[in-house]
Amino acid sequence: MHVAELWRYPVKSLAGEPIRATDLSTSGMQGDRLVHVQDQRGGIVTSRTRPKLLGLRGTLDDQGHALIGGRPWMDPASLDAIRAAAGDGTRLVRYEGLERFDVLPLLIATDGAIAQLGVDRRRLRPNIVVGGVEGLAEREWPGRRLLIGSTAIVAVAQLRGRCIMTTFDPDTQEQDLSVLRKIRDEFSGTMALDCDVIQGGRVSLGDSVTLLD
Repeated sequence: MHVAELWRYPVKSLAGEPIRATDLSTSGMQGDRLVHVQDQRGGIVTSRTRPKLLGLRGTLDDQGHALIGGRPWMDPASLDAIRAAAGDGTRLVRYEGLERFDVLPLLIATDGAIAQLGVDRRRLRPNIVVGGVEGLAEREWPGRRLLIGSTAIVAVAQLRGRCIMTTFDPDTQEQDLSVLRKIRDEFSGTMALDCDVIQGGRVSLGDSVTLLD
């Protein structure tokens, strides 16, 4: 097995960026979900209810600062774009606590399970796509650990329960409810793996992935 894809999402609920290498720590992937959108009451706004956010892209610059559409996240034009997608009164907030993740800091998907599901893997919003996995083998991994590259070790906690976000096309934001129905009917509502990083390290495309006892 090997690292087939790496994805980070510098701004929560925006489209992410594919990368070639990154550092993993107990806080997850470096540069992941550094900024999020809040409403006027301080609640987090996501693409579950504002799918137009998926039409905006979050990236990192060379100094590790989040960008929206290539502009700094604090640029007024970035806020204008967010408000056009999420509504008046929303704002952008930087926060690096572990609560910024919906469940755990790292989401891993496998090529075998993605093929079984038969949809664009971006709908699952993984951080790591593991290649060379047969069928639904990932469903036997909760409770075990993965060695990624030479040093990084992650603990597979559970299969991820999927939500309405999977129904939105990553490019057009058009909704297809049959995606979530299929996940619920054929995969018990779960797809991909919630993981904790228990030993950090550098990971790159092509690195080996080993299932540990």
